[in-house]
Amino acid sequence: MRAGLDAVLLDIDDTLVDTRGAFTAGMRAVANRYLAHLGPAGPGAALEHWVRDPGGYFPAFTSGRLGFVEQRRLRATAMHRDLGGPDLDDDTFTAWNLTYEQAFRQAWVAVTDAVDLLERLVRCALPFGAVTNTQVDYQRDKLERTGLCALPILVGTDTLGVGKPDPRVFRHACTLLGVDPARTVYVGNDLAVDAQAAAAAGLLAVWFDRGHELALVAPTRLPVVRSLAELARWLGLPASPRTPPVARLGQLRIAGDA
Repeated sequence: MRAGLDAVLLDIDDTLVDTRGAFTAGMRAVANRYLAHLGPAGPGAALEHWVRDPGGYFPAFTSGRLGFVEQRRLRATAMHRDLGGPDLDDDTFTAWNLTYEQAFRQAWVAVTDAVDLLERLVRCALPFGAVTNTQVDYQRDKLERTGLCALPILVGTDTLGVGKPDPRVFRHACTLLGVDPARTVYVGNDLAVDAQAAAAAGLLAVWFDRGHELALVAPTRLPVVRSLAELARWLGLPASPRTPPVARLGQLRIAGDA
């Protein structure tokens, strides 16, 4: 086990769950139905616009200024405006959202080695949990559908009314775990919102570089891993024995349920 480490906190989207792949599926479904005039380029153009979010609507959601469905509708409206899609009135957006959500959910899968990482944390009796920029119930469903269990601690945007990069959410998760932030590792795929924000909040931050960053302002001096297997080695977790998955993974408690 790595010296000076008492607990581990993880991001969920594109850290434990392959959300980028699910975005790709969701945008393909939307483009095929609503942006057919773009032809084969439609799904890629839709995905690029969705991820880039030029209106900054998702950060407005995570800062508590917009609701979840509200930010999604604003992002969809901006995308249709910029890519020549139809206007989204109430009925059209309801159908749009259903198209997107069904494809998005069906594409949820765990990131390679995510299950193994959680099993190894359980075997080591190392406290762990997650800090996510989406609502807790939505993420619970995502974790269950991808076989990742309910993490012992799960802090979402509806826990404190804000999300990352606000330092309060990282520190609140540490409080729930009963650990010192300075002895807690936080791991996430977004350099600014995850790694740099966690470091600013006083945690030991590790950037999980999955190659999705659109642009980096400057190189990071934070520890970088490029797979969850590499993270497990960085943490010093003993390798998993060749045995069936740990039964306790399906029995872990959400702290807020106590």
